[in-house]
Amino acid sequence: MEKILEGKMTETRNVKSMRMDSMDVKEILMLINEEDKRVPESVQEVIPEIEKAVELVIGAFNNGGRLIYMGAGTSGRLGVLDAVECPPTFGVDKTKVMGLIAGGEKAFIEAQEGAEDSKELAVEELDGIELKSNDIVCGIAASGRTPYVIGGIEYAKKMGCKTIAISCNKGSKIGEIADVAIEVEVGPEVLTGSTRMKAGTAQKLILNMISTTSMTGIGKVYENLMVDLKITNIKLQERAKNNVMQITGCSYEVAQEALEKAGNQVKVAIVMVLLQCNKEKALERLNESSGFIREAIK
Repeated sequence: MEKILEGKMTETRNVKSMRMDSMDVKEILMLINEEDKRVPESVQEVIPEIEKAVELVIGAFNNGGRLIYMGAGTSGRLGVLDAVECPPTFGVDKTKVMGLIAGGEKAFIEAQEGAEDSKELAVEELDGIELKSNDIVCGIAASGRTPYVIGGIEYAKKMGCKTIAISCNKGSKIGEIADVAIEVEVGPEVLTGSTRMKAGTAQKLILNMISTTSMTGIGKVYENLMVDLKITNIKLQERAKNNVMQITGCSYEVAQEALEKAGNQVKVAIVMVLLQCNKEKALERLNESSGFIREAIK
């Protein structure tokens, strides 16, 4: 039988934690913290690859496509987490960024044994969301060899999709087959093989970078503010008013009135105040500028 984990950085023992069971609480905490400091530096080394990935995602979005994350276990959960945050943060439809996890939704809170070993399951799930050639599939696997993720990337390429692979081992299997390979090595985990730790942190940082930068690239951010956020609760209602006030310099009352007239569309309210126009004119200017406020207010 093939030794599938042999030689993988994610399975290597960390010499600094060899006596972890005899360390006191503070020693363990200090060690974990010290090891975690390596993660951002490791991510920085793969920014050129992340940039290529973002360019592909922006291209897919502009072509009417979706970003689809695929992973198993921690990797899958991180993809789902990033995906579900996009609608409230950027005002996109819940299908614009999707997270598929081996074993389905149940796997988010409870391990589904054996699901990650099925390439066929990945194909079924991509068929289930009606994968199209203008979509982009991003496979996430710390080891870089999860069959579910491999199957998803292979099928996506067969369907004509662009693909991204995020792993924590150099020369990964998923990296070999994807259009863009992001391979970030963070060194051995404090707890050997527990890739929910440094590897998971690195993956989360990379997903933050991909989704945030891609959404900025399609006009969902102005300055450093969320201008397409969905107002679904009192906190977000106040944040929306604050955004309008900070960008336009208007009063709280004016911001509130503009949002009401704009149907709670933050971006529209901002343009209405800045150009002193009605909702219809603001929408027209935004449509002409592909949703970018900076262009709409020129």
